[in-house]
Amino acid sequence: MPSIETRHRVRSPRKDQGYAAVFATILIWSTPSLFQFYLNRYYDPFAQNFYRYSLACLAILPLALARFRHRGPRLDWKVLGICLLPAVPNVVHQVTQVLSLHYMGPGVYAVFIRSSVIMTALLALIFFPEERWIIRRWQFQLGTLLGLFGAVGVFWFQPSWTANHISLGGIAIAFTASFCWALYGVLVKKTSARLGAIRSFGVISFLTSVMLLPLTWTFGKIDTPLHVNAEVNWILIGSAVLCITLAHVLYYFAIREIGVALSQTLQLLSPLGALALSAWIFQERLSPAQLSCAAVLLFGAFLATRVKPVTVVATAENI
Repeated sequence: MPSIETRHRVRSPRKDQGYAAVFATILIWSTPSLFQFYLNRYYDPFAQNFYRYSLACLAILPLALARFRHRGPRLDWKVLGICLLPAVPNVVHQVTQVLSLHYMGPGVYAVFIRSSVIMTALLALIFFPEERWIIRRWQFQLGTLLGLFGAVGVFWFQPSWTANHISLGGIAIAFTASFCWALYGVLVKKTSARLGAIRSFGVISFLTSVMLLPLTWTFGKIDTPLHVNAEVNWILIGSAVLCITLAHVLYYFAIREIGVALSQTLQLLSPLGALALSAWIFQERLSPAQLSCAAVLLFGAFLATRVKPVTVVATAENI
């Protein structure tokens, strides 16, 4: 018989769906910085985020209300309170990430924001004891370090680095966006586990929109949609539904199935798509050194995937 401390880890069938969800978000989240960089020409950071999140909320609202009506927890003040906690860092992240794009290109920002991986790992270590076994694995540690090294290298070796220095204020704004994204990813785990992906995002997107409204009214230009052409507004609508509604639901599902630390580490792959698309659309060119660092980033993300989340079967110790 196995000892009392022996734990048998059995792979859950839903883990494969979790991996599929997280890789779908990687593809989708290769594009937000490009959309935001383009929309910065027409929308201020507050108005852009208010309208994008309001549209995302409207897209998910019918499904969320149906879930609340038919099963699970009811929509009440307690649910709103639970969702408010992750909504606050989400608001800060959304505004600061758009502000960051005034200081750096969309491809470089997509790489820079991957610094949230190390912050997420540390926060997960504090908040979620059940994920500490993943963080202790050498594959996860080495993969995270290589991923961050590659991400910094892609940023450091950009061709325009010597010509256009990024201000300290811009870096501070970008780091704030990164930290708030990591905090959001950690806080939303329990919310998603309790309410489900669709209900969680429905409420959080509503609260995010509500908090962005006074900010837009005070600091932004709330009438911007009336002063830009239809093509710009359609791009804003498409980015909202694709990059916020669909991607967040998939991301919540992935967090629930494979954990917050691993979900965030795998997001190290998304800058590769962002850099390629930015080079094609905005002529943001990659140097040979950047390509080498991107390869290091990819290998680090691959190492992190070698740590397989599993279901721990109860033992005599916890029966």
